[in-house]
Amino acid sequence: MAWMSTGSTNAALVKNLTSNGLITSERVMNAMLAVDRAHYAPATPYHDSPQTIGFSATISAPHMHAAAAESLLPHLHPAARILDIGSGSGYLTAVLANLVGPSGKVVGVDHIQGLVDLAHKNMSKSQEGREMLEGGTVRFVKADGRLGLDDGEGGWDAIHVGAAAKEAHKVLVEQLRAPGRLFIPVGEDMQYIWVIDKKEDGSVVREKSFGVRYVPLTDAPRD
Repeated sequence: MAWMSTGSTNAALVKNLTSNGLITSERVMNAMLAVDRAHYAPATPYHDSPQTIGFSATISAPHMHAAAAESLLPHLHPAARILDIGSGSGYLTAVLANLVGPSGKVVGVDHIQGLVDLAHKNMSKSQEGREMLEGGTVRFVKADGRLGLDDGEGGWDAIHVGAAAKEAHKVLVEQLRAPGRLFIPVGEDMQYIWVIDKKEDGSVVREKSFGVRYVPLTDAPRD
């Protein structure tokens, strides 16, 4: 029912996503209510559809952001460390930051400096966003997300990937804490969401979920 979830306001969009069963938890609902998509989507922010944001990138449809947040929710506890690869507009990074709270840390990674700057600019449009950036809850960095991000602080409780990888890169699983979860679209012609869990004992469980269509993870453009 994703196509029926479009609303005229952010609140209406989130209400419709909830009514259609795409948002199932109150925490995700409140986090998406707290982040106005109009600050991140350039044209029709409350349509439940992907939109271009420049640099050959898109902001995913709201129902996909809801699916990612719901999937990662068990690992989005206070003080959790979250990596958002292919952060693009910064929208989901902001939603994830609302879910982990001020004691958590969310790092958005993109391989194009223009998108890193765009995400920072978008998040700065709200007082809450500015406070998250200034307080260190959120930061955006330029890096090759296919390599994850080793910042020397002991890995990530959850990793979200917002573009399709050719494979579920081993290094991303290695950077998960135990327990931890990776949410990643994988494939070229046919793409599927894979949810990969690292259990407390270090064992890894992979689950192929549902079919999707994402832009691919690519090399950064040459300067």
